[in-house]
Amino acid sequence: MARTARFGNSAQAVRARRNKILLLPMPRSEADRLCLEVHIALDAMRRRQGNALAAQTLCQAMILTGLLAEAGYGEATFEQMREAETVIVDASDRGHACGEWYLDGHGFARFAVIATTYDAQLRRAPLAAIADAHERLTRFRSGDGFHQA
Repeated sequence: MARTARFGNSAQAVRARRNKILLLPMPRSEADRLCLEVHIALDAMRRRQGNALAAQTLCQAMILTGLLAEAGYGEATFEQMREAETVIVDASDRGHACGEWYLDGHGFARFAVIATTYDAQLRRAPLAAIADAHERLTRFRSGDGFHQA
């Protein structure tokens, strides 16, 4: 009869638990918190009450949505992302120039689709895929591009 090896609190056990966690979706409470931030930013921009942080939140969600879709979690086309990028750049340029941070109806519709996709991705994608997308975003923000490590 085969015996199950006991890992206890060894380094091997810690690695095994961590690896298992990375295969599971993000905890629901954390996914809800992240999604809420995006929806609050989207609503503020829709109501013409946005700011630089709201635009940055939407931009980050847009990029992460694209990276997660590229990894096979959710649907997002290059054209959708390019159009959303144009929308958020225009809103940011306007906000910096005259202090009016908002999305028009078309821009809101583009980002509503992204927010919905992002919600689904955070609830279904394994934590490892989400962590990888965040790492790629961090590298991009530091000037290294989106290439995978």
